[in-house]
Amino acid sequence: MIEKKIGGAGLRGQVAGKTALSTVGISGSGLTYRGYDVKDLAANCSFEEVAYLILYGALPTAAQLADYQGLLKTQRGLPAALREVLERIPATAHPMDVMRTGCSMLGNLEGEASFDQQLQKANRLLAAFPSIICYWYRFSHDGVRIETETDDNSIGAHFLHMLHDESPKDLHVQVMHSSLVLYAEHEFNASTFTARVCASTLSDLFSCITGAIGTLRGPLHGGANEAAMELIERFSSSDEAERELLGMLKRKEKIMGFGHAVYTESDPRNEIIKGWSEKLASDVGDDLLYQISVRCEAVMWREKKLFCNADFFHASAYHYMKIPTKLFTPIFVMSRLTGWAAHIFEQRADNRIIRPSAEYTGPELRQFTAINER
Repeated sequence: MIEKKIGGAGLRGQVAGKTALSTVGISGSGLTYRGYDVKDLAANCSFEEVAYLILYGALPTAAQLADYQGLLKTQRGLPAALREVLERIPATAHPMDVMRTGCSMLGNLEGEASFDQQLQKANRLLAAFPSIICYWYRFSHDGVRIETETDDNSIGAHFLHMLHDESPKDLHVQVMHSSLVLYAEHEFNASTFTARVCASTLSDLFSCITGAIGTLRGPLHGGANEAAMELIERFSSSDEAERELLGMLKRKEKIMGFGHAVYTESDPRNEIIKGWSEKLASDVGDDLLYQISVRCEAVMWREKKLFCNADFFHASAYHYMKIPTKLFTPIFVMSRLTGWAAHIFEQRADNRIIRPSAEYTGPELRQFTAINER
């Protein structure tokens, strides 16, 4: 499938396949899903509408959306064996390891018998992922076994309800819809490409998704929103944030949440989540973290011409909704599952095993000598 000779490290800039799912840095505001600008989708659609678009190929009618929401609500429960496994994972575990294990275990219990089940299994994971992470978190951190079959109509509301033991505010539900829409799909990023490589071997959906989760776990791919939170929460004021950032830049330290491998001038998702962060700050009557984030954004652009990516203002937005920092990246998984699954479907529909070549850099052919002659 590699169409160009590898010219740079990490395959950056190389075309590695075809997709009808999204464009990045090409048209509209810079990101489209199946031809729709992400800004229009984030402003007007629930996450379930966008999940339907990505998985089924078209935006749903009102009746189709209602049926889809109803279907997902019936798929939230966790089998006893999976709950037992989650209870055995310690509170010190990395939450992405919990997601990886939960996905793999569910694959053991409810595996994909044939590719005809791929859509059914993708929807099952979409409904179950919030339950998996919240069940583990609440049991390991709070010592309670939560009910994972809430009556909330949306995945975001379901997640917040399980996390906080109460129905979420409408504003928080709106923010979750927007956040999940923004993270849903992003072309051939590292985790998506992992899923497609796995799918190209004709492996099952659960294996492909487990591999994608493992890839997203790496700090160079996922986790930038958690790193952004760790950065901004250390500052007591915007002025301190500027002083410390300048020091970090002088010391050439890595600052997460800025710049992007594909976008060159701005990340279209940043403007949207930044607006929600401002609204959430106003709602709680405390804009300190928001203002610190704004100052960081200004400093990085002024000094290095680096813009915020989608992750940076997600940190303050999630914090304002009282979401623990360690659960930031699992939310990414809850959303990006849609893109991963749709890419797996695409790979299977026109499959050829992904097996690129490598440029050998080792020694030339050498004469072998027996051990007593060395």
